[in-house]
Amino acid sequence: MQNLTVTNDGITINRNKHFFIISILPVTFLIMAFVFDKPANIFTGLYEIILAPDILLTDYLAVGGFGAALFNVSSIVLINIFIIYKLNIEINGSIIAAIFTLSGFAFFGKTIFNIWPMYLGGILYAKYKKITFDKIAVVIMFSTCLAPVVSKLAFSSGLPLYRGIMLGVFFGITGGIIITPLSSNMSKLHGGHNLYNVGFTGGLMCTLICSLLKSFGINIEQQLVLSREYSTFFWNFLLIYFILLIVIGYLLNNKSFKGYVKIFGYTGKLLTDYTQLIGPGLTLVNMGIMGLICMSFVYINTGVFNGPIIGAVLTVVGFSAFGNHPGNSIPIMAGVYLGAILKVWDIQTTPVIIAGIFGTTLAPIAGRYGVYAGVLAGFLHLSMVMNVGVVHGGANLYNNGFAGGLVASILVPVFECFKREEE
Repeated sequence: MQNLTVTNDGITINRNKHFFIISILPVTFLIMAFVFDKPANIFTGLYEIILAPDILLTDYLAVGGFGAALFNVSSIVLINIFIIYKLNIEINGSIIAAIFTLSGFAFFGKTIFNIWPMYLGGILYAKYKKITFDKIAVVIMFSTCLAPVVSKLAFSSGLPLYRGIMLGVFFGITGGIIITPLSSNMSKLHGGHNLYNVGFTGGLMCTLICSLLKSFGINIEQQLVLSREYSTFFWNFLLIYFILLIVIGYLLNNKSFKGYVKIFGYTGKLLTDYTQLIGPGLTLVNMGIMGLICMSFVYINTGVFNGPIIGAVLTVVGFSAFGNHPGNSIPIMAGVYLGAILKVWDIQTTPVIIAGIFGTTLAPIAGRYGVYAGVLAGFLHLSMVMNVGVVHGGANLYNNGFAGGLVASILVPVFECFKREEE
């Protein structure tokens, strides 16, 4: 019997339809890869992507080319969707967030090679704890933020190839083993007000790993490899895709947007699953709207749709099923924008633009404490994220999650203190 999801309005969505909807993007990417590029170019480019050090920011559109980058994205996402399907995992907000995060970061940091050691570590952890893998699958999917450590050690550490691969796989497996218990404890520091909690955990782990490797003469340094030539294409493609999400959501919600305003009443604090609270249809509507808002932020700042910016937008779209909505996200973006105007960084550069988009990891602060608190959080987040990457050398792909966790861990206790005094 098929699993069914029943919304508050009694609209029934079957499991296969869920999988069809989340597969639209990777299948489209796979088709476009072979339509617009030659197989020889795709697999040559994929080889270059796999060998790249993958440290932030490494744009696969620049490293491997259009077809190879899209093939890398589609392969990773479709394999993970298949894993979710075989494990009979329910499609909910956290799964959607994980799938879209994989889609986004497969443009700059995650490859068909470097993500699997973390999965193996997760399997070993599940066996040790005598639990089934499906219980930790979402955390392990997010744990692939450690992927650059695997690639850097395997191919760019200066070690003989076999030793580098062994060392990279070892660190990846170790990360997959310890990240589940560690992340559950890290969330207590910010009280669920940092949506990218695994990024916060990964930042601390990569800080330790980077420090350890430097002690043995292996340095991990940040880089900036970006593309420009595909910006117009992805602008048009993402625009069509996000409008499609809104249309599908509208149809699934009985050809209505009724009930969408309810989403503004939720803070977005972990764990806030909109598929359960407002239904799958309106969740898709929210995802499409948030995608358009993120695109507008890029447009306002005259940004280029390169790999990291595409990845940032897709990640926020995924988390728009699991925390983000316009009411709690726009204040964060406004705070980052204000900070970019007043501070030393150029607002048109990719690192600043993705700080504004990824900075919505702090959306629950605006949702819980108000617009002004959200603006302040975004303002502080920009300073933190532009400086904190040096401690892990760009080895943690979720650098904004790390910075967001630090900001939230500072701000939330302060806000709670004054909130209690006012009450």
